[in-house]
Amino acid sequence: MLNIGEWGPGLRQRPAGFVQNFHELRDQCLIQKKPFTDPEFDTYDLTLFYDVPKDGFEWRRPNEITDDPKFFVEGASRFDVRQGKYIGDCWLLAAIANMTLNKKVFSKVVPHDQGFDNKYAGIFHFNGFRFWQYGKWVDVVVDDRLPTHRGKLLSVQSSSKNEFWSALLEKAYAKINGSYEALEGGFTMEAMGDFTGGVSEIYELNNEHPNLFTIMLNSFQRQSLMCGAILNSKSPDTDKRGLFKSHAYSITRITYIPLPSSNSIIPLIRLRNPWGKSEWNGRWSDKSDEWKSIPQHLKQSIGLIIEDDGEFWMLFDDFVKYFSILEICHLNPGYLDNEQYRVSGGAKWDLSIFEGEWVRGATAGGCDKFKETFSSNPQYYITIVDPDENDNNNMCTVIIALMLKDTRGQQKQKAQSLSFGFYVYNLNTSKIVPKPLDTNFFENNDPLDKVHCSEFKPREVCKRFRIPPGKYCIVPYTSNQNEEGAFLLRVFSEKKNNLAEFDNEVGMVEIDDKIKKLALYSKKSDDSNEKLKKYFLKVAGSDKEVDWMDLKNILDFCMNTGHTKFSNDVCRCLIAMMDWDRSGKLGFKEFQRLWIDIRQWQVDRDRLCSVSFFVYDEVITLN
Repeated sequence: MLNIGEWGPGLRQRPAGFVQNFHELRDQCLIQKKPFTDPEFDTYDLTLFYDVPKDGFEWRRPNEITDDPKFFVEGASRFDVRQGKYIGDCWLLAAIANMTLNKKVFSKVVPHDQGFDNKYAGIFHFNGFRFWQYGKWVDVVVDDRLPTHRGKLLSVQSSSKNEFWSALLEKAYAKINGSYEALEGGFTMEAMGDFTGGVSEIYELNNEHPNLFTIMLNSFQRQSLMCGAILNSKSPDTDKRGLFKSHAYSITRITYIPLPSSNSIIPLIRLRNPWGKSEWNGRWSDKSDEWKSIPQHLKQSIGLIIEDDGEFWMLFDDFVKYFSILEICHLNPGYLDNEQYRVSGGAKWDLSIFEGEWVRGATAGGCDKFKETFSSNPQYYITIVDPDENDNNNMCTVIIALMLKDTRGQQKQKAQSLSFGFYVYNLNTSKIVPKPLDTNFFENNDPLDKVHCSEFKPREVCKRFRIPPGKYCIVPYTSNQNEEGAFLLRVFSEKKNNLAEFDNEVGMVEIDDKIKKLALYSKKSDDSNEKLKKYFLKVAGSDKEVDWMDLKNILDFCMNTGHTKFSNDVCRCLIAMMDWDRSGKLGFKEFQRLWIDIRQWQVDRDRLCSVSFFVYDEVITLN
């Protein structure tokens, strides 16, 4: 069985960075009058991986399944997402169902400029899947051949038999992960993050979070996506109550409602089973007696529907009792739409982002037990000036998330086994704060907190902090020294924060003579590609590649404007963006592509000075 991210039998491993152009491919198919067949995701025999009878299995296009196929039938809703019989991807479908609740998110991921009428060519595209190693949103193109058994879909299906957007979206996600089999099992927050670029939190449901419902309600008001999962049976009557273990559920609404009989309010959560049926039958379920005391207008206002559609209400205490984990995906500020949930006051998160790498022998210092090398880990300096609004304790809410990049193919398998996390240090209590923090500082100061990935080793670790305004340092680490990997660091706060690399002053080291020769050569526009390669190999090591430190020396010298120079993190970002083979370094072809861009940027001094801003705009998303 394949793991998530592993190359499946239906997907050809294509060059990194390759993107199929939907509009060009569709136009070609229309001219040729042939429906699109995706060479990058071939059909294959799913009966080898699932208990599907071979008799009757085949791949069919929607117009071979129904006489009147539609992309949408009366728009998109969470009820268009019903899990197929064989593919165990409830975690993905819970995320898709949640996504339909936010029109901005959904329209970004599922473009409406396609269908089975005008310009139909058997090809569809979906945006919003972030290949983190490239740092950009890309279109995912698929043909509309879907797996069926005796004419019925094996994959996700809508409540309307002739509606196909959800089945095609599932196929697009299977494609970027390598196969349908790769979708077996996973965390809903991974899919929610892929669709939105948001940052996710995970809570183990117990009595250790007294403010959890308030957190959920505030997150809902900020249009965060939420799901609950039952990993194992916490209560002996789970099955009797209509719930299922090893299963994920969408959370579609959070609210308080007044209870007339006691003049009190009770916290309720609305959930949805991706199966589209089988509901909770305990307190506050569809037909429970508790609803009899609630006025009809109030039941209508919260959207109570008494049908076997998989959606149901639960008391918050029952949710904590029966469910194992809560997953919350906080959206990037650009997605937030105050009108949709009628939130006043502009409830938004401020976001700062950095990309970085742990590089062997340079920035892969390991955890704090490696005292001599720990200070070489990347360091990020965050300043928070203002406390949250209406916070009587003068505190700030901050969410820090560290995500592993390179999650495709074999690289993802390597990343999944990587044990990583981050430390947070309070710089307000120290009289002397070196820049960057050195070994002496770490030996004499304890961290404010340490966040480490769980035994499940998800690709992202995240924690919410309530801290006073001030200055703090975030130190991403791996458990052992010299473990290489690339990461994305994101900081959300209710008020504006300033995040910067806690870096050395740059440009203070004598430039190597071989770097000077390469720089002098670069100014000769008539020199050949072969000479460039010759000088590149002089700079490179025995592996014929340059790391971020070599690249920094080259850029600092060749692009010296007399003031701003490239920081370590910008050079690591350039390596991360151009390193298509994910070796952690640039080979000649990768360097050549970067060099072409740099020479183009050198047209005049103004454009030269804007290079670092271009990098930050693409990679960091300035506030």
